[in-house]
Amino acid sequence: MEEIFMFRYKKIGYVALNVSDVDRSTDFYDKVVGLQHVEKNRNGLSFFRCSNDHHNVILYPSTEPGIKRVGFQMENDKQLDIAFSEFVKNGLSPKEVSHAELKELKQGRSFRIVEPNTGLELEFYSKMMYMIKDFVPRHTKIQHLGHVVLNATDVDSTIKFFVEKLNFIVSDHLGENAWLRCFPNPYHHSFALIKNTENKLHHVNFMVKDIDDIGIARNRILNGEVPIVFGPGRHEPSESIFLYFLDPDGMTMEYSFGMEEFPEENARDARLLEPSPWTLDRWGGKPNPQFASKGKIEELLNQTQK
Repeated sequence: MEEIFMFRYKKIGYVALNVSDVDRSTDFYDKVVGLQHVEKNRNGLSFFRCSNDHHNVILYPSTEPGIKRVGFQMENDKQLDIAFSEFVKNGLSPKEVSHAELKELKQGRSFRIVEPNTGLELEFYSKMMYMIKDFVPRHTKIQHLGHVVLNATDVDSTIKFFVEKLNFIVSDHLGENAWLRCFPNPYHHSFALIKNTENKLHHVNFMVKDIDDIGIARNRILNGEVPIVFGPGRHEPSESIFLYFLDPDGMTMEYSFGMEEFPEENARDARLLEPSPWTLDRWGGKPNPQFASKGKIEELLNQTQK
């Protein structure tokens, strides 16, 4: 039976993070990660970009560091409307973002839902302010925001939600873990889920231009006394060469080079990968215990039920 896809995405657009010290983290994401700082507004939000979008990362001041929200950009306004209608039909109670907040975010119409298994807030939009001057990479040639990965207690139910309600496609399975892409974005994963005893952030990824970016970043990060918690290495699922390191709040960030891309039609089926450490790193590396250990999901689910 031919698959019928409900609505179409353009990409993962941005991630909003809660940080304990916005000024400290602003300095880190600017100077260490290599994002371009766009502005810090009067409400204390700090905006960064690695594209012509107004923002691909937002830092929010908080007493509880972690992940606040993930924003996905739809192909166009029509696809945004279709998504809203589908969410209403499926009882997901999409909430329109207020005019005041849209003005702050420099976005067109946007709406949000809460993923019911993890409590993560998801935002959907089609328009964001386009910055006239191109993003110019500095020490690390960041190409774009790559993906967000969550630790989840109920991976199966969360996968089912993303596939059946949000129109994601599974690219690969590894035990209960799964890597998913927002259709028809070609990259192996724009979101992934890792089995854990707690719902929390696993990591945020930025894709870089070439393998030299990984090697040079390793030495630069070590010289800056920033903790490296995994890599360099090579993932089997996506074929990416990776390097993971910690931000000032202990949240895990990743640079990666290379990723399998899928055609819109006649893509291969998801594989069942061998549950082996070599699947996560072909080079045989092992992650530090601090890897993917910090990053609370801002609890919004209970608020929506009040």
